Amino acid sequence: MIDPDSGAMTPVKLSCVGPLATHINAFAACLGGEGYTSKTVHDKCELVAKLSAWLYRRNLSQDVLEEGLLDHFHADRRRQGHVRRGEVATGHQLLRYLRDLGCIRAIPPRTDTTPLGSLTRDFENHLSSERGLSPATLDNYLPIVRRFLTERFESRPIQLDELCPVDIHRFIVRHAQTESRRSAQLIVTALRSFLRFLRQRGAIATDLAGGVPGIANWRLSHLPKSLPPEQVERMLASCDRSTPVGERDYAILLILARLGLRAGEVIALTLDDLDWERGEILVRGKGQRLGRLPLPTDVGAALVDYLRHVRPRCSTRPVFIRMRAPLRGLVGPTAIDCVVRRALKRAGLNPEFKGAHLLRHSVATNLLHRGASLTEIGQLLRHSQPTTTQIYAKVDIAALRAIGLPWPGAVS
Repeated sequence: MIDPDSGAMTPVKLSCVGPLATHINAFAACLGGEGYTSKTVHDKCELVAKLSAWLYRRNLSQDVLEEGLLDHFHADRRRQGHVRRGEVATGHQLLRYLRDLGCIRAIPPRTDTTPLGSLTRDFENHLSSERGLSPATLDNYLPIVRRFLTERFESRPIQLDELCPVDIHRFIVRHAQTESRRSAQLIVTALRSFLRFLRQRGAIATDLAGGVPGIANWRLSHLPKSLPPEQVERMLASCDRSTPVGERDYAILLILARLGLRAGEVIALTLDDLDWERGEILVRGKGQRLGRLPLPTDVGAALVDYLRHVRPRCSTRPVFIRMRAPLRGLVGPTAIDCVVRRALKRAGLNPEFKGAHLLRHSVATNLLHRGASLTEIGQLLRHSQPTTTQIYAKVDIAALRAIGLPWPGAVS
Protein backbone atom coordinates (compact mmCIF):
# COMPACT_ATOMS: atom_id res chain seq x y z
CA MET A 1 0.00 0.00 0.00
CA ILE A 2 1.05 3.65 -0.38
CA ASP A 3 1.99 5.57 2.76
CA PRO A 4 0.14 8.91 2.48
CA ASP A 5 2.92 10.76 4.33
CA SER A 6 6.06 9.42 2.64
CA GLY A 7 4.59 8.27 -0.67
CA ALA A 8 6.48 4.96 -0.24
CA MET A 9 4.97 1.53 -0.67
CA THR A 10 4.24 -0.55 2.42
CA PRO A 11 3.59 -4.31 2.17
CA VAL A 12 0.05 -5.33 1.21
CA LYS A 13 -1.58 -7.11 4.13
CA LEU A 14 -3.34 -9.98 2.43
CA SER A 15 -3.50 -13.65 3.23
CA CYS A 16 -2.09 -15.37 0.18
CA VAL A 17 -1.16 -18.97 -0.53
CA GLY A 18 0.01 -20.52 -3.74
CA PRO A 19 2.58 -19.77 -6.45
CA LEU A 20 1.87 -16.04 -6.71
CA ALA A 21 2.30 -15.21 -3.02
CA THR A 22 5.91 -14.07 -3.51
CA HIS A 23 4.83 -11.54 -6.17
CA ILE A 24 2.08 -9.73 -4.26
CA ASN A 25 4.11 -6.89 -2.74
CA ALA A 26 6.29 -6.32 -5.82
CA PHE A 27 3.16 -6.21 -8.02
CA ALA A 28 1.61 -3.71 -5.59
CA ALA A 29 4.73 -1.54 -5.82
CA CYS A 30 4.52 -1.65 -9.61
CA LEU A 31 0.86 -0.58 -9.54
CA GLY A 32 1.64 2.19 -7.04
CA GLY A 33 4.36 3.47 -9.35
CA GLU A 34 1.79 3.70 -12.14
CA GLY A 35 -0.38 6.01 -10.04
CA TYR A 36 -3.14 3.70 -8.83
CA THR A 37 -4.78 4.65 -5.52
CA SER A 38 -4.25 2.58 -2.38
CA LYS A 39 -7.75 1.11 -2.64
CA THR A 40 -7.30 0.13 -6.29
CA VAL A 41 -3.91 -1.45 -5.53
CA HIS A 42 -5.49 -3.42 -2.66
CA ASP A 43 -8.40 -4.61 -4.86
CA LYS A 44 -6.07 -5.71 -7.66
CA CYS A 45 -3.75 -7.56 -5.27
CA GLU A 46 -6.75 -9.20 -3.62
CA LEU A 47 -7.67 -10.65 -7.02
CA VAL A 48 -4.09 -11.90 -7.46
CA ALA A 49 -4.34 -13.61 -4.08
CA LYS A 50 -7.56 -15.32 -5.16
CA LEU A 51 -5.92 -16.41 -8.44
CA SER A 52 -2.94 -17.77 -6.51
CA ALA A 53 -5.24 -19.80 -4.23
CA TRP A 54 -7.17 -21.06 -7.29
CA LEU A 55 -3.89 -22.31 -8.82
CA TYR A 56 -2.87 -23.86 -5.50
CA ARG A 57 -6.09 -25.85 -5.19
CA ARG A 58 -5.49 -27.30 -8.65
CA ASN A 59 -1.83 -28.04 -7.93
CA LEU A 60 -0.73 -25.69 -10.74
CA SER A 61 2.46 -23.66 -10.79
CA GLN A 62 2.87 -20.10 -12.07
CA ASP A 63 4.74 -21.47 -15.10
CA VAL A 64 1.50 -22.61 -16.74
CA LEU A 65 -0.26 -19.28 -16.29
CA GLU A 66 -1.42 -17.82 -19.60
CA GLU A 67 -4.49 -16.24 -21.20
CA GLY A 68 -6.46 -19.48 -21.57
CA LEU A 69 -5.97 -20.48 -17.93
CA LEU A 70 -6.84 -16.94 -16.85
CA ASP A 71 -10.11 -17.23 -18.80
CA HIS A 72 -10.98 -20.40 -16.85
CA PHE A 73 -10.33 -18.55 -13.57
CA HIS A 74 -12.60 -15.66 -14.58
CA ALA A 75 -15.27 -18.14 -15.74
CA ASP A 76 -15.22 -19.78 -12.29
CA ARG A 77 -15.53 -16.37 -10.68
CA ARG A 78 -18.55 -15.53 -12.84
CA ARG A 79 -20.28 -18.81 -12.00
CA GLN A 80 -19.84 -18.02 -8.31
CA GLY A 81 -21.16 -14.49 -8.76
CA HIS A 82 -17.97 -12.83 -7.53
CA VAL A 83 -17.03 -10.80 -10.61
CA ARG A 84 -16.00 -7.18 -10.10
CA ARG A 85 -15.44 -4.50 -12.69
CA GLY A 86 -11.89 -4.48 -14.04
CA GLU A 87 -10.94 -8.02 -13.01
CA VAL A 88 -10.12 -9.14 -16.55
CA ALA A 89 -7.91 -6.09 -17.06
CA THR A 90 -6.12 -6.81 -13.77
CA GLY A 91 -5.46 -10.38 -14.88
CA HIS A 92 -3.83 -9.18 -18.08
CA GLN A 93 -1.79 -6.63 -16.11
CA LEU A 94 -0.48 -9.46 -13.98
CA LEU A 95 0.45 -11.51 -17.05
CA ARG A 96 2.39 -8.57 -18.52
CA TYR A 97 4.15 -8.05 -15.18
CA LEU A 98 5.17 -11.71 -14.88
CA ARG A 99 6.30 -11.84 -18.50
CA ASP A 100 8.47 -8.78 -17.99
CA LEU A 101 10.11 -10.62 -15.07
CA GLY A 102 10.55 -13.75 -17.21
CA CYS A 103 8.47 -15.83 -14.79
CA ILE A 104 6.03 -17.14 -17.40
CA ARG A 105 6.22 -17.86 -21.10
CA ALA A 106 5.95 -14.99 -23.55
CA ILE A 107 3.08 -14.95 -26.02
CA PRO A 108 4.23 -16.92 -29.10
CA PRO A 109 4.13 -14.74 -32.20
CA ARG A 110 1.20 -15.41 -34.49
CA THR A 111 2.46 -16.85 -37.74
CA ASP A 112 0.47 -16.54 -40.94
CA THR A 113 1.02 -19.90 -42.62
CA THR A 114 -0.87 -19.02 -45.81
CA PRO A 115 1.11 -18.58 -49.05
CA LEU A 116 0.48 -14.82 -48.79
CA GLY A 117 1.84 -14.79 -45.24
CA SER A 118 4.92 -16.81 -46.18
CA LEU A 119 5.67 -14.57 -49.14
CA THR A 120 5.33 -11.30 -47.21
CA ARG A 121 7.38 -12.78 -44.36
CA ASP A 122 10.20 -13.63 -46.82
CA PHE A 123 10.00 -10.08 -48.19
CA GLU A 124 10.12 -8.70 -44.64
CA ASN A 125 13.25 -10.72 -43.87
CA HIS A 126 14.83 -9.50 -47.11
CA LEU A 127 14.13 -5.86 -46.24
CA SER A 128 15.47 -6.13 -42.69
CA SER A 129 18.43 -8.48 -43.05
CA GLU A 130 19.69 -7.75 -46.56
CA ARG A 131 18.71 -4.13 -47.05
CA GLY A 132 18.87 -3.07 -43.40
CA LEU A 133 15.62 -1.08 -43.49
CA SER A 134 14.06 0.16 -40.25
CA PRO A 135 10.98 -1.45 -38.66
CA ALA A 136 9.03 1.74 -39.47
CA THR A 137 9.79 1.29 -43.18
CA LEU A 138 8.69 -2.33 -43.01
CA ASP A 139 5.44 -1.23 -41.39
CA ASN A 140 4.87 1.06 -44.38
CA TYR A 141 5.83 -1.39 -47.14
CA LEU A 142 4.26 -4.67 -46.05
CA PRO A 143 0.57 -3.61 -45.89
CA ILE A 144 0.88 -2.21 -49.42
CA VAL A 145 2.31 -5.48 -50.75
CA ARG A 146 -0.36 -7.53 -48.98
CA ARG A 147 -3.10 -5.30 -50.39
CA PHE A 148 -1.66 -5.54 -53.91
CA LEU A 149 -1.49 -9.34 -53.85
CA THR A 150 -4.92 -9.67 -52.21
CA GLU A 151 -6.60 -7.45 -54.79
CA ARG A 152 -4.80 -9.10 -57.70
CA PHE A 153 -5.43 -12.75 -56.81
CA GLU A 154 -8.41 -12.43 -54.41
CA SER A 155 -9.21 -15.95 -53.15
CA ARG A 156 -7.29 -17.72 -55.92
CA PRO A 157 -3.80 -19.20 -55.47
CA ILE A 158 -0.98 -16.68 -55.86
CA GLN A 159 0.68 -17.22 -59.24
CA LEU A 160 3.47 -14.65 -59.38
CA ASP A 161 4.34 -15.50 -62.99
CA GLU A 162 0.90 -14.15 -63.97
CA LEU A 163 1.82 -10.61 -62.85
CA CYS A 164 2.08 -8.10 -65.69
CA PRO A 165 2.56 -4.31 -65.98
CA VAL A 166 -1.15 -3.62 -66.36
CA ASP A 167 -1.85 -5.16 -62.91
CA ILE A 168 0.61 -2.77 -61.33
CA HIS A 169 -0.64 0.26 -63.26
CA ARG A 170 -4.27 -0.43 -62.32
CA PHE A 171 -3.41 -0.83 -58.64
CA ILE A 172 -1.43 2.42 -58.52
CA VAL A 173 -4.02 4.44 -60.45
CA ARG A 174 -6.87 3.08 -58.33
CA HIS A 175 -5.26 3.99 -55.03
CA ALA A 176 -3.54 7.18 -56.13
CA GLN A 177 -6.98 8.72 -56.73
CA THR A 178 -7.89 8.44 -53.04
CA GLU A 179 -4.47 8.91 -51.39
CA SER A 180 -2.24 11.94 -50.90
CA ARG A 181 0.70 12.37 -53.25
CA ARG A 182 3.12 11.22 -50.54
CA SER A 183 1.05 8.09 -49.90
CA ALA A 184 0.89 7.39 -53.62
CA GLN A 185 4.67 7.74 -53.84
CA LEU A 186 5.02 5.28 -50.98
CA ILE A 187 2.89 2.77 -52.91
CA VAL A 188 5.19 3.12 -55.90
CA THR A 189 8.34 2.72 -53.81
CA ALA A 190 7.02 -0.33 -51.96
CA LEU A 191 5.93 -2.07 -55.17
CA ARG A 192 9.26 -1.39 -56.89
CA SER A 193 11.10 -2.87 -53.94
CA PHE A 194 8.82 -5.93 -53.88
CA LEU A 195 9.12 -6.55 -57.62
CA ARG A 196 12.92 -6.30 -57.45
CA PHE A 197 12.82 -8.84 -54.63
CA LEU A 198 10.71 -11.23 -56.74
CA ARG A 199 13.07 -10.88 -59.70
CA GLN A 200 16.09 -11.44 -57.48
CA ARG A 201 14.73 -14.70 -56.08
CA GLY A 202 13.61 -15.90 -59.54
CA ALA A 203 9.88 -15.76 -58.83
CA ILE A 204 9.27 -13.62 -61.94
CA ALA A 205 11.18 -13.59 -65.18
CA THR A 206 10.43 -10.01 -66.28
CA ASP A 207 11.84 -6.84 -64.69
CA LEU A 208 8.47 -5.42 -63.73
CA ALA A 209 10.03 -2.90 -61.34
CA GLY A 210 11.35 -0.89 -64.27
CA GLY A 211 7.82 -0.42 -65.57
CA VAL A 212 6.29 0.94 -62.38
CA PRO A 213 5.08 4.48 -63.16
CA GLY A 214 6.17 7.39 -61.02
CA ILE A 215 3.98 9.88 -59.17
CA ALA A 216 4.54 13.56 -59.93
CA ASN A 217 5.30 15.42 -56.72
CA TRP A 218 7.66 18.29 -57.41
CA ARG A 219 9.77 19.56 -54.55
CA LEU A 220 8.70 22.87 -53.05
CA SER A 221 5.45 22.75 -55.05
CA HIS A 222 3.27 23.78 -52.11
CA LEU A 223 3.24 26.44 -49.44
CA PRO A 224 3.78 25.40 -45.82
CA LYS A 225 0.60 25.78 -43.74
CA SER A 226 1.05 28.10 -40.78
CA LEU A 227 -0.76 30.33 -38.28
CA PRO A 228 0.00 34.03 -37.71
CA PRO A 229 1.47 34.81 -34.26
CA GLU A 230 -1.77 36.27 -32.89
CA GLN A 231 -3.64 33.05 -33.65
CA VAL A 232 -0.90 30.96 -32.04
CA GLU A 233 -1.26 33.06 -28.87
CA ARG A 234 -5.03 32.69 -29.02
CA MET A 235 -4.65 28.95 -29.19
CA LEU A 236 -2.28 28.94 -26.19
CA ALA A 237 -4.70 31.13 -24.21
CA SER A 238 -7.50 28.61 -24.83
CA CYS A 239 -5.92 26.13 -22.38
CA ASP A 240 -7.68 26.00 -19.02
CA ARG A 241 -4.60 26.06 -16.81
CA SER A 242 -6.68 25.61 -13.66
CA THR A 243 -7.00 21.91 -14.57
CA PRO A 244 -4.20 19.33 -14.68
CA VAL A 245 -4.87 18.41 -18.31
CA GLY A 246 -4.97 22.08 -19.30
CA GLU A 247 -1.63 22.76 -17.60
CA ARG A 248 -0.05 19.77 -19.31
CA ASP A 249 -1.46 20.65 -22.73
CA TYR A 250 -0.31 24.27 -22.34
CA ALA A 251 3.28 23.09 -21.76
CA ILE A 252 3.06 20.80 -24.81
CA LEU A 253 1.68 23.54 -27.05
CA LEU A 254 4.25 26.07 -25.85
CA ILE A 255 7.10 23.69 -26.73
CA LEU A 256 5.61 23.23 -30.19
CA ALA A 257 4.98 26.96 -30.67
CA ARG A 258 8.37 28.21 -29.45
CA LEU A 259 10.80 25.45 -30.44
CA GLY A 260 9.06 23.88 -33.42
CA LEU A 261 9.51 20.30 -32.22
CA ARG A 262 7.95 17.46 -34.12
CA ALA A 263 5.15 15.51 -32.39
CA GLY A 264 7.37 12.44 -32.06
CA GLU A 265 10.11 14.52 -30.47
CA VAL A 266 7.72 15.78 -27.81
CA ILE A 267 6.62 12.20 -27.09
CA ALA A 268 10.29 11.13 -26.77
CA LEU A 269 11.18 13.83 -24.20
CA THR A 270 12.23 12.37 -20.86
CA LEU A 271 12.97 14.01 -17.52
CA ASP A 272 16.67 13.38 -18.17
CA ASP A 273 16.51 15.52 -21.33
CA LEU A 274 15.82 18.72 -19.36
CA ASP A 275 19.13 20.38 -18.44
CA TRP A 276 18.03 23.03 -15.97
CA GLU A 277 21.56 24.20 -15.13
CA ARG A 278 22.41 25.03 -18.74
CA GLY A 279 18.88 26.01 -19.69
CA GLU A 280 18.82 23.50 -22.53
CA ILE A 281 16.63 20.71 -23.80
CA LEU A 282 17.88 17.54 -25.49
CA VAL A 283 15.86 16.66 -28.58
CA ARG A 284 15.80 13.15 -30.02
CA GLY A 285 15.15 13.86 -33.68
CA LYS A 286 14.81 11.93 -36.91
CA GLY A 287 17.34 9.24 -37.69
CA GLN A 288 18.21 8.96 -33.98
CA ARG A 289 20.02 12.30 -34.19
CA LEU A 290 20.42 14.21 -30.94
CA GLY A 291 20.30 17.99 -30.75
CA ARG A 292 20.32 20.63 -28.02
CA LEU A 293 18.12 23.69 -28.02
CA PRO A 294 18.02 26.61 -25.58
CA LEU A 295 15.02 26.54 -23.27
CA PRO A 296 13.04 29.80 -23.63
CA THR A 297 11.96 31.42 -20.37
CA ASP A 298 8.22 30.93 -20.89
CA VAL A 299 8.69 27.29 -21.94
CA GLY A 300 10.85 26.63 -18.89
CA ALA A 301 8.28 28.27 -16.60
CA ALA A 302 5.43 26.21 -18.09
CA LEU A 303 7.45 23.01 -17.66
CA VAL A 304 8.27 23.87 -14.04
CA ASP A 305 4.58 24.53 -13.26
CA TYR A 306 3.58 21.25 -14.89
CA LEU A 307 6.32 19.16 -13.24
CA ARG A 308 5.92 20.66 -9.76
CA HIS A 309 2.17 20.99 -9.47
CA VAL A 310 0.51 18.75 -12.04
CA ARG A 311 2.56 15.76 -13.15
CA PRO A 312 1.74 12.86 -10.80
CA ARG A 313 4.54 11.24 -8.84
CA CYS A 314 5.46 8.03 -10.64
CA SER A 315 8.42 6.01 -11.85
CA THR A 316 7.89 6.58 -15.56
CA ARG A 317 10.45 8.85 -17.24
CA PRO A 318 8.63 10.53 -20.18
CA VAL A 319 7.95 14.21 -19.45
CA PHE A 320 4.36 14.14 -20.68
CA ILE A 321 2.21 11.34 -19.35
CA ARG A 322 -1.40 10.31 -18.91
CA MET A 323 -3.19 12.07 -16.08
CA ARG A 324 -4.95 8.90 -14.90
CA ALA A 325 -3.62 5.47 -13.95
CA PRO A 326 -1.82 3.69 -15.40
CA LEU A 327 0.59 6.64 -15.46
CA ARG A 328 2.53 6.09 -18.66
CA GLY A 329 3.87 8.23 -21.46
CA LEU A 330 1.47 9.44 -24.14
CA VAL A 331 1.13 6.88 -26.91
CA GLY A 332 2.56 8.06 -30.21
CA PRO A 333 2.65 11.34 -32.14
CA THR A 334 -1.11 11.14 -32.70
CA ALA A 335 -1.63 12.06 -29.03
CA ILE A 336 0.21 15.36 -29.60
CA ASP A 337 -1.78 16.01 -32.79
CA CYS A 338 -4.96 15.56 -30.72
CA VAL A 339 -3.76 18.17 -28.20
CA VAL A 340 -3.28 20.64 -31.08
CA ARG A 341 -6.68 19.86 -32.62
CA ARG A 342 -8.49 20.36 -29.33
CA ALA A 343 -6.74 23.70 -28.78
CA LEU A 344 -7.59 24.91 -32.29
CA LYS A 345 -11.24 24.01 -31.75
CA ARG A 346 -11.35 25.82 -28.40
CA ALA A 347 -9.78 28.90 -29.99
CA GLY A 348 -12.32 28.88 -32.83
CA LEU A 349 -9.63 28.31 -35.46
CA ASN A 350 -10.17 26.08 -38.46
CA PRO A 351 -6.98 25.90 -40.56
CA GLU A 352 -6.74 23.44 -43.42
CA PHE A 353 -4.07 21.43 -41.58
CA LYS A 354 -4.54 20.75 -37.87
CA GLY A 355 -1.61 18.59 -36.74
CA ALA A 356 1.39 19.43 -34.58
CA HIS A 357 3.42 20.24 -37.72
CA LEU A 358 1.21 23.31 -38.16
CA LEU A 359 3.03 24.93 -35.23
CA ARG A 360 6.43 23.85 -36.56
CA HIS A 361 5.67 25.64 -39.83
CA SER A 362 4.33 28.62 -37.88
CA VAL A 363 7.60 28.97 -35.95
CA ALA A 364 9.63 28.99 -39.18
CA THR A 365 7.30 31.40 -41.00
CA ASN A 366 7.20 33.83 -38.08
CA LEU A 367 11.02 33.80 -37.76
CA LEU A 368 11.37 34.48 -41.47
CA HIS A 369 9.03 37.48 -41.26
CA ARG A 370 11.10 38.80 -38.35
CA GLY A 371 14.28 38.71 -40.41
CA ALA A 372 15.85 35.34 -39.58
CA SER A 373 17.84 33.67 -42.34
CA LEU A 374 17.00 30.29 -43.82
CA THR A 375 20.22 28.95 -42.29
CA GLU A 376 19.12 30.03 -38.81
CA ILE A 377 15.66 28.52 -39.32
CA GLY A 378 17.20 25.27 -40.51
CA GLN A 379 19.37 25.13 -37.39
CA LEU A 380 16.39 25.64 -35.09
CA LEU A 381 14.31 23.02 -36.89
CA ARG A 382 17.36 20.71 -37.06
CA HIS A 383 17.04 20.01 -40.78
CA SER A 384 19.74 17.59 -41.92
CA GLN A 385 19.75 19.11 -45.44
CA PRO A 386 19.67 22.85 -46.23
CA THR A 387 17.31 22.14 -49.13
CA THR A 388 14.61 21.10 -46.64
CA THR A 389 14.42 24.68 -45.36
CA GLN A 390 14.12 26.21 -48.83
CA ILE A 391 10.35 25.81 -48.88
CA TYR A 392 10.06 28.69 -46.36
CA ALA A 393 11.56 31.07 -48.90
CA LYS A 394 8.21 30.90 -50.70
CA VAL A 395 6.34 32.53 -47.81
CA ASP A 396 8.54 35.66 -47.81
CA ILE A 397 6.31 37.55 -50.24
CA ALA A 398 8.08 40.88 -49.77
CA ALA A 399 11.44 39.41 -50.75
CA LEU A 400 9.90 37.57 -53.70
CA ARG A 401 8.36 40.82 -55.02
CA ALA A 402 11.84 42.35 -55.16
CA ILE A 403 13.12 39.68 -57.53
CA GLY A 404 9.93 39.19 -59.55
CA LEU A 405 10.02 40.38 -63.17
CA PRO A 406 7.24 42.66 -64.45
CA TRP A 407 4.47 41.01 -66.45
CA PRO A 408 4.90 41.75 -70.19
CA GLY A 409 2.56 44.50 -71.28
CA ALA A 410 1.53 45.43 -67.74
CA VAL A 411 0.97 49.10 -66.95
CA SER A 412 3.71 50.39 -64.61
